[in-house]
Amino acid sequence: MMMGLLGQAGGPGPAVQEKPKYMWFDAEANFKRFSSKDSIRFYLDKTKAAGFNQVVVDVRPIYGDVLYKKTKTMHPLMQVGKDKRNAKWDYLQVFIDEARKRNLKVSVSTAIFPAGHPQSGTGPAYRDKQLTGKTTLEHTPNGMKDIRTDKSKVAAFLNPLMPEVQEYALNFIREIVSGYDIDGYVLDYCRFADVENDFSDYTRQRFEAHIGKKVANWPEDIFTWEKQDGQKVRKDGPLAKQWFAFRSGVITDFITRARKEIKTIQPDVQLEYWAASWYGHLYSNGQNWASNTYDPSTEYSWASPEYKKTGFASQLDVFMNGTYLEKTYGKNDPESIEYGLERGKRIIGDACKMYGSLYALNHSDIEDQVYLCLTQSQGLVMFDVVQVIEFNLWDRLKSGIVRAERELSK
Repeated sequence: MMMGLLGQAGGPGPAVQEKPKYMWFDAEANFKRFSSKDSIRFYLDKTKAAGFNQVVVDVRPIYGDVLYKKTKTMHPLMQVGKDKRNAKWDYLQVFIDEARKRNLKVSVSTAIFPAGHPQSGTGPAYRDKQLTGKTTLEHTPNGMKDIRTDKSKVAAFLNPLMPEVQEYALNFIREIVSGYDIDGYVLDYCRFADVENDFSDYTRQRFEAHIGKKVANWPEDIFTWEKQDGQKVRKDGPLAKQWFAFRSGVITDFITRARKEIKTIQPDVQLEYWAASWYGHLYSNGQNWASNTYDPSTEYSWASPEYKKTGFASQLDVFMNGTYLEKTYGKNDPESIEYGLERGKRIIGDACKMYGSLYALNHSDIEDQVYLCLTQSQGLVMFDVVQVIEFNLWDRLKSGIVRAERELSK
């Protein structure tokens, strides 16, 4: 990390270590804007001037195609909605080159298990024969459904349990880490799509092998959908807790593999992971971002004592704690950023670094939110530059950074 003099009103203060401050550049939301090199340069200048020292460049959004050139297997992302990209230059390489000129570090983000867009029916999940039968099968209130046909879902997820799917994801991870000079790699959407996935025969067989017995009633022994007050709600069956621990273990095992691959190629590249701060709900996605010394079964009814073993914080260098909440303060208020940061520190401990992550759309108190993340966590992640631009938050972000750094230098 860079060293800097964080000045006081009466002159420069002592030399302190500058905390990481990331600006996230989402691929989908900024697809048209960053089809221009001049636009990339302009907003990197704005990012630097606001006090940030690192950027996250998304190069594989949920569509499943990519915005980097050094690949032998992945297709280029040429269209998002009605916007088309005809540029021949390497999007990721330009970001890296321009960031280096501004003394900004670069993390790359990729969606790991999404491989297509159900609303438009586009992406490798719909195009590539090698992925046929690899998308997840949903146990929905209206019966079993291939996620490719479910337009209510954000993406067509592949089944994280399948070895071919894991190898597919590790392939583009290797391509990026071996082909580009980066500082960090963010695993995004590195999870199951939701609680409805995956109920394929393959996953059933693997689960049965895991628990050492046949599932007598599938999928009812996992959960059922029952009508209540005019709506269908989930009712967990006798194997639900074992199921949730099993799925969480799948994600943790993949993260462990990804870490080994990245560190083998570039040992200094940080493995980073973003997830929402509301830990108690993420079991439905298989995301146990806690330390494996934390036992959620002491706090949550869905967790078995075995769930503790699947905590993956120790496999990360950085956890980006997505406190995408509107309230700023309130250590006892689960709807506040302060609560999310405090809980994150409690259940991660010293297993990895934790950075507070903010959603720029919740910007009414953005200066205090930035200040809080920098003073109460080990870094700051701002998502996304598209809202920072839309609401012209640059000066307010800078004010929060300056205020925090002045306090940290005392």
